[in-house]
Amino acid sequence: MRSKTQGTRRKGQRFIRWIGYGVLLVLAAFVLVQLWFAAQVWYWAGNNPQSTAFMRARIAVLREDDPRARLTHRWVAYRRISVHLKRAVVAAEDAKFMSHSGFDWDQIRKAVKRNVREGEIVRGASTITQQLAKNLFLSGERTWWRKGQEALITIMLETLMSKRRILEIYLNVIEWGDGVFGAEAAARHHFGESAARLDPEQAARLAAMVPSPRRYLPGSYTPYLARRTAVILARMNAVRVP
Repeated sequence: MRSKTQGTRRKGQRFIRWIGYGVLLVLAAFVLVQLWFAAQVWYWAGNNPQSTAFMRARIAVLREDDPRARLTHRWVAYRRISVHLKRAVVAAEDAKFMSHSGFDWDQIRKAVKRNVREGEIVRGASTITQQLAKNLFLSGERTWWRKGQEALITIMLETLMSKRRILEIYLNVIEWGDGVFGAEAAARHHFGESAARLDPEQAARLAAMVPSPRRYLPGSYTPYLARRTAVILARMNAVRVP
């Protein structure tokens, strides 16, 4: 009887050891993934991304219909982007951009309350830094796991990059039309101007398009877009930009 009990105990101990090894392997894999993200962020602090996860996903969709489809994208330096566009985007997307460390906790609390009430993620509270984290690395799915990874990358971005660099990359990689990415391509696509020459109204209109960029063709000016543009114009001078 004692031998049988000892055998059972040894099996239990071996099982616990294997569970422990499995947990350690999972933790090691998690740490390695985070180190890879951090290395990418560190590299992009001084080098321009040639593409993003969102760009790659978009071109894959476009090539399902046209194998020769290409994205419209041209990187421009921060100094060559109109200050009006910088102010408009910050006013529209993240008015506290210069004062927070990556997260707008007031907006997050409001979003959590609504999402808990609805039983699913129906409202976001993403800052510009969080949006950049998603665009650079992640898919568009709205899950708690992805939001957790987004939060970690957001901390990396705020730690390893200046606000100016975060906004520079953001303005150069977000979508502003079907396959149109970045401020320079957007300015030329919608207005036939360079990003440097955008006036306040044009900048506000582009900022109003950010949440649903593929909805608007050049020359589009819906009642909603007109109202949203006016709101952003009124708020632009109240925000700070790097």
